[in-house]
Amino acid sequence: MNEVDSIPLIGQVVRIKQGREAGQYAVVITIVEGRYVLLADGEKRKYDRPKKKNVSHIELLDYISPEVQNSLLETGRVTNGKLRFAIAKFAGKVVTDLKKGDQHDGERRCN
Repeated sequence: MNEVDSIPLIGQVVRIKQGREAGQYAVVITIVEGRYVLLADGEKRKYDRPKKKNVSHIELLDYISPEVQNSLLETGRVTNGKLRFAIAKFAGKVVTDLKKGDQHDGERRCN
C-alpha cells in the first residue's frame, strides 16, 4: 500500500515501524486528529490503555478484522480477546500461506 495516500481504518491490522514496539502488530481502534491513531494488541497494549502513534510511524497492512470493526462500530468497545484473535488470525494467514505445502505433506505421511 502507498502509505502517503492511504488512510487507516478502524479494525485494520498494522505493523509498528518506529519506537519501542517496532516490528510488532497492533489493531487501529480509533483515529485521532487525522494524523494519529490509537493502537492496541490485547496483550501488552490493552483496549483501555491504547498507544497513540503517528500514522507515518506505522505500516498499514491489507487486512481489516471484521470482528473488531463490527464490535467498535456497534458498541464503541472491543474485548482484548478479539484484538488478540484478530492479530493471531492475520499472523496465521501469513504463516499458513507460506508453509501450506509443508503442513499438508506432513499430514499425508502420518495417515
